[in-house]
Amino acid sequence: MSDSLNASASPPAPHSPGAPVRHTRAKGEPRFPDGPKADPAGSHFERRIRSFQPRRSRVTAGQADALQRLWPAWGLDIDGQRVIDLGELFGNDRPVVLEIGFGMGEATARMAAGDPDTNILAVDVHTPGQGNLLGLADRNGLSNIRVGNGDAIILLREMLRADSLDGLRVYFPDPWPKKRHHKRRLIQPEFLTLAASRMRPGALLHCATDWEPYAEQMLDVLTAHPGFENTQADGGFAPRPEFRPLTRFEGQGLDKGHVVNDLLFRRVPHSTAEQDR
Repeated sequence: MSDSLNASASPPAPHSPGAPVRHTRAKGEPRFPDGPKADPAGSHFERRIRSFQPRRSRVTAGQADALQRLWPAWGLDIDGQRVIDLGELFGNDRPVVLEIGFGMGEATARMAAGDPDTNILAVDVHTPGQGNLLGLADRNGLSNIRVGNGDAIILLREMLRADSLDGLRVYFPDPWPKKRHHKRRLIQPEFLTLAASRMRPGALLHCATDWEPYAEQMLDVLTAHPGFENTQADGGFAPRPEFRPLTRFEGQGLDKGHVVNDLLFRRVPHSTAEQDR
């Protein structure tokens, strides 16, 4: 069974907006012909340990409709084959914040609505979430959102110019709690070096997690990295800023007694070594 829209010759049965879309696809038929590709980067890049794990779940009729209608204008497949012009992508020269991992997109949409003068490039691999965020953007007139599909590392390394980002948000990434999986965590020194190369001096890196051991690791690696400085005078965690909404996932964690920690670090001015590169 497939999650894509019914492509048979007979008229499809009506769907309610929240109903899952189910039909049989022919072999090789794309899931969404005008939507995100299943594997946009393909085999063009090296195999490596990834910090994310693609999740399969059903796509509702409303999400599928949003993917089909809006992806050509508001979607970006991360194929690593070109450097993108963010001004062209958004149609303006406003500041751009990259959000890595947005779930179902509710918090992203609320932040976009609260700050219409900032563009948000939101990246995830979860197809239902991509469709949901596109639908939220459409219904609420949020023209400052673009949705990226694929690996954010490839986006940062291959497709973004130096100093092109005014912010980076990583909210509730997979904590990979088992020790043998810690190497899969996103916030590592190598990732921070790559991210710093794409962030303008003064740009804000904002992380949040409800997994305390991961929060401590984040604080350690960010504090040690020469490209960032803590915005907190005491060198610790930050209070949740008003612009970050309380997410459904966060609420579930709080209900379980989890402690949520925010980290707010600023990109420092370029060092002499960076300027010489």
